[in-house]
Formats: sequence, structure tokens, C-alpha cells
Amino acid sequence: MDQYQHHWKDGTPVHLPLGKIVCVGRNYAEHAKELDNPVPSQPLLFIKPASSAVHVTRPLELPDNTGQVHFESELAVLIGKPLTRASASDAQTAILGYGLALDLTLRDLQSQLKDQGHPWERAKAFDGACPLSPFVAAEHFSHDHIVFSLDINEERQQSGDTRDMLFPIVPLLAHISKHFTLMPGDVVLTGTPKGVGPLFSGQTLTLELEEQLSVSTKVV
Repeated sequence: MDQYQHHWKDGTPVHLPLGKIVCVGRNYAEHAKELDNPVPSQPLLFIKPASSAVHVTRPLELPDNTGQVHFESELAVLIGKPLTRASASDAQTAILGYGLALDLTLRDLQSQLKDQGHPWERAKAFDGACPLSPFVAAEHFSHDHIVFSLDINEERQQSGDTRDMLFPIVPLLAHISKHFTLMPGDVVLTGTPKGVGPLFSGQTLTLELEEQLSVSTKVV
């Protein structure tokens, strides 16, 4: 598997290493409800390793013999400055860019692990579990109102709006930084809206981030 490298929309590389991917679970109330999960009172955090990242524009190869692989489209935040116990203003200035991601999940395995009270990593952190798009500079967006979508075979599957987040982006980054440091090149996945489901071979997925970015991939 080729090593992942951040890129801007125009194809130029972002000269920052990917250290970790911090994910936020159940940040949209309707998504929590669709999976019959409780709505959290504080951010539910977990981490994907850098080895899980791949470029979303390459074909998606589903793991064999692992049960259903679910897609979860998410707004991705690229960190440009170190954040440790940061204020909201520090967190906002640390946002270098925005992109899109798929938080791929081995749903059957995750359900088994949850039933046993075990961590989710095996269902969330496998190689290829985090397809990432190119990034667009943060200056092109309003942090408190960003919309994105996922179409599958030209039919709308998910629509996200940051105004619907339980924990908005800037205070969310500040909260994360109080528990562990975010470094330049780290990525934060901010949660998925309702509409998640299984992937099947032959599907074409198109992710759009406002008028700024549109990327497609195919499941093989």
C-alpha cells in the first residue's frame, strides 16, 4: 500500500506528516439515533492511526471476510499548528484546511466488540479505514456553517451541515487539545450525519464540500 501524503485541491503536496486521525463519534444526534446509540453529553473520541489513511480518489478495496463495511462521510479538519490545552481562538487559528473523509467501519465486528465491552479499534483502525480527500484552505469557509454531502450511484445518501453538530468545530478542537496534543498534519474527523450504510462492490461514491471540492471513488 502506498504511503499517504496530504495534498491540496490543486494537487500540490501539503508538507506536513500525518501523525494521527482523531475521530468524533455521534456528533450528529440523528446519526446516533439511527444506530440506536445514546446521544453523548460530551465528545466521544477515538483515534485512527496514520496507517489507516489512503487517498479517497483511488478505488476502495473492501477487506475480505469481515462482514459489512459501512461508510460514514465526514468533514475533515487539517491541523496546522500545535494545540495543547488551547483556547477557542487558538483552535480556530490552527485550522489549516478542510477536506472530506470516509470513516470506514467493520460494523458487524464493531457490534460484537461493543457487546463485549471492548474497544473499537479493530473495527475502525484497519489499513485503508480512512480514505481522505485533498484539502482546501480554511480561508474559503465559515467555520460555523459548512455543508457537505455523499452521493452513491448518483443518489444522495448523506447531507451534513456543521450547524447540526452537537459539538461545533472550534470548541471541539479546544476540547480535544485538553486531553491530548494535536500536531501539525494531524486530522480531526468531526462526525457523520445520518444515512450511513454498507458498501457494495461496483458502487460509485461522490463526496462534495460546498462549491469547493468534489471527489469520486469506486468500490472494487
